[in-house]
Amino acid sequence: MKYELIIVRYGEIGLKAKATRQVFENKLINHVKLAFKKENIPHQIKRFRGRIFIYTGQIDKSIKILQKIFGITSVSPALKTSSDIDSMIKLAVDISNKNLTNKNSFALRVTRTGNQNYTSQDIAIKLGSEIVNELGASVNLRNPDFELNIEIRDESSYFFIEKIRGTGGLPYGSQGKILALIRSKKDILASWYILRRGCKIVFAIKNISLKNIINKFTKHWHLNEPKIIIYSNDDIKIITNKQKCQAVLTGGTIDDFSEIKKLKEKIQLPILTPLISMDEKEINEKTKEKGLSL
Repeated sequence: MKYELIIVRYGEIGLKAKATRQVFENKLINHVKLAFKKENIPHQIKRFRGRIFIYTGQIDKSIKILQKIFGITSVSPALKTSSDIDSMIKLAVDISNKNLTNKNSFALRVTRTGNQNYTSQDIAIKLGSEIVNELGASVNLRNPDFELNIEIRDESSYFFIEKIRGTGGLPYGSQGKILALIRSKKDILASWYILRRGCKIVFAIKNISLKNIINKFTKHWHLNEPKIIIYSNDDIKIITNKQKCQAVLTGGTIDDFSEIKKLKEKIQLPILTPLISMDEKEINEKTKEKGLSL
């Protein structure tokens, strides 16, 4: 099946007030554009309330990129037709023909926005009846073999089969700036959790060999070229003031509690420790999962 667009969904952004939501949406879209530009993917973006639609001829490659952009909760490759009932029937039957047999069960999940002269339930019943008549398949709303999702928006409708999970969180750069003290891959892993919350990060390293790892990590997650600085323990307070950082990040765990306490006393800023409750096994698993085995 040759899809023509990707439906992009976000979660927390939609809970914000209108003005804030627009700012966050713009940041998210800008990151998508930047990532697609770096990968040389031609595309066109259209925005609707709660959705971003991306039209591109490189669906599979685009989905892999979108899955690693902070703020995106899920994506779906989709087909588009009008919201005219006959057009929707034709596309629904065509898709079902490629995915169903008379031995399968199916369900239609229909949502609708706009001023059409029908309800979502009307469309589900009408299209479902046509699929049954055409293929002899049975309807099973609780545990179907096949689900066809339909989103109707004004004069258009969008058909998709799967929802592919994204990274979630908030768009990069939508929150404050954090200084991350990077001594190992563990600290870079900690930065992932803060990046997912929309923060910008200044990476502070002592060992220059970590610079290449950070560059690979940020490229893997389709971020801009990272800001990396060299630091010593005596420089931390100066750097946070100069870079206007609002907190300091470390990959410390409960085993490093005394060290974290000393750091807090020294700089008098919030210390973020997203790995505090993780054990070594979990950290190793998450490190590989987040692209730090590159």
